Amino acid sequence: MEQKTRVLFLDRDGTINQDTGSYVFLKEQLKLIDRSDEAIALAKSAGFRIVIVSNQAGIARGIATIGQVEEVNRYLNELLAAKNASFDRCYYCPFHPEYPHPEYDRFADFRKPATGMVELAINDFLKEGIIVDRSASFFVGDKTLDVECGLRAGLRSVLVRTGHNEEALCMLRNIIPEFVADDLYQAVTEHILALC
Repeated sequence: MEQKTRVLFLDRDGTINQDTGSYVFLKEQLKLIDRSDEAIALAKSAGFRIVIVSNQAGIARGIATIGQVEEVNRYLNELLAAKNASFDRCYYCPFHPEYPHPEYDRFADFRKPATGMVELAINDFLKEGIIVDRSASFFVGDKTLDVECGLRAGLRSVLVRTGHNEEALCMLRNIIPEFVADDLYQAVTEHILALC
C-alpha cells in the first residue's frame, strides 16, 4: 500500500554548510552553518523526509571529481547523523552549460533551476511505494535558482539569507519565495513547522 510523505528538499552549499565562495569538494572545507543540523533534526522528527539537491558543476569544470563530491556528501551525512539529522537521499548535478563534457551533458535537465533532481527523487520514492505530497513539501536554498526550482516543481519555496542571499535578485526577477529566513533554523522553526 502506498503511503504519502512530506519532503524537505535542501540545497547544500550556503544552506546547510558554509559557502566558501568556491566549490566545496574536500571534507576539510565543509563547515556546517550554525544550527542547520538542529533544523534538519526538527524537520525529521516532525515526519519530513530529507533530500539534498545540489548543483556541483565543479565536476564538469575539472575542479572536483565525482569521488570527491561523494566523499563530501558522505562526510556531511556523518556530521548530520550525530544530531539525528541524516538525509534520506542526496542528488547532485555535475553539468555546467559553459563547460561541455560528453559524460555530463546528459544531465542538463538536472541543473537547478531545472527540476530533474527533484523529479528523480520523487520517482525514487514512488518506486518504494511512497508518494511525495508536493503541496506539503518545501524547497529551501540560498539562491534564486533554488526558489525557481522549487516553484517549477510545485513545491513551497523558502529562501535563506545565508550563502549567496539573493533576496533582492529574487524580487528583481519576480521569483518570489513563500518565506525568507535568516538561516535554515529560522526557516524550519518559524515557518515550515509553524504551518504543520
